[in-house]
Amino acid sequence: MEIYLDNSATTAISAAARAKMLEAADNYGNPSSLHDMGMRAEKLISEARRSILTALGAKGSGEIVFTSCGTEASSLAIFGSAFAKERRDANLILTTNSEHPSVENAMRRLEKEGFEVVRISTRGGVLDLEQISSLLNKKIFMASFMMVNNETGALYNVAEAFAMIKAKYPSAITHCDAVQGFLKTRFTPARIHADLVTISGHKLHAPKGVGALYISNEMIKAKKIVPFLLGGGQENGWRSGTENVIGIAAFGAAVADIYPRLDATLSHMLGLRSYAIEKLQELDVTLNIPNRTFAPHILNITLPNIKSETMLHFLSRDGIYVSSGSACSSHSHSPSSSLIAFGLDAHKADCSLRISFSEYNQKSDVDALSEALAKGIETLVRIKR
Repeated sequence: MEIYLDNSATTAISAAARAKMLEAADNYGNPSSLHDMGMRAEKLISEARRSILTALGAKGSGEIVFTSCGTEASSLAIFGSAFAKERRDANLILTTNSEHPSVENAMRRLEKEGFEVVRISTRGGVLDLEQISSLLNKKIFMASFMMVNNETGALYNVAEAFAMIKAKYPSAITHCDAVQGFLKTRFTPARIHADLVTISGHKLHAPKGVGALYISNEMIKAKKIVPFLLGGGQENGWRSGTENVIGIAAFGAAVADIYPRLDATLSHMLGLRSYAIEKLQELDVTLNIPNRTFAPHILNITLPNIKSETMLHFLSRDGIYVSSGSACSSHSHSPSSSLIAFGLDAHKADCSLRISFSEYNQKSDVDALSEALAKGIETLVRIKR
């Protein structure tokens, strides 16, 4: 029996997404072709686009551009905005000190191109609004803040942060990496004052290999963003390359499946998180709980002087799967920048595990994890002695 508690890394493909994948596989025409098979493929993409815009609460306010993943969507948002127009007096970018590598590494590239990047503190899982306020005397070109931290589950107050920036600089571009936030908390781009929003399919029970970027109508009309990948002009010219029809169709189906019952799904995951906290408080672990708001599906803990990778392999032998951090940076030998930003030192960060839930998990999974962790702590501490 396998117990999967690494849903922030990726999720199981839902029945709805799987069925749509098979339908799309049978409609194998190129969506750019003008014959019936091409038109049927294009219809599948259009259906997915409508489903996602509906779930975002953004029908009529912007476009969805399908990409190969969340990383590519964020690259389109950041580089597409940075190089849309010549920057003279406004080259300051704000981001957080705990962004996903897809955003942080894009920022490092822009620093080499002459942009000034300031990283806002997120200590304790709280976006420092006072630090943002102190920077409003400079002309801000862009702000890129993640919605939910992928390791701590902290839910950042991007709505207030973006509102502050827009009030002083209405033309400033606001981008939100909502890969861990979309359908894990309720929001709309308008409500959080976001011009650009990144989402990803495989965090929502769709297959890997498909992401999307929401672009507001204002961004499009003002020509404040340009394509990042050039070629045949697919996706209304925003993202060239033949579309992944199977992945896109499945993404739309997964979203259409979750959205109508979102409240129940969120309540279920929050209940599991609360139950896990209750069970884990009985063990010799530290719960790294954000000081204010948090997403319902992520819980981070620090083990008692046991490296996370060691415990991960111990649990894996019993078919229990958790994470030692972001799957995108799991091969890095450096401590997690998100956990350091949260306030942990390098040693504690190296001894931390991420537990992440989906609607498919049950309390029995938490019970099994708690028992296995207790056994692992006793065994591994004894071995170290």
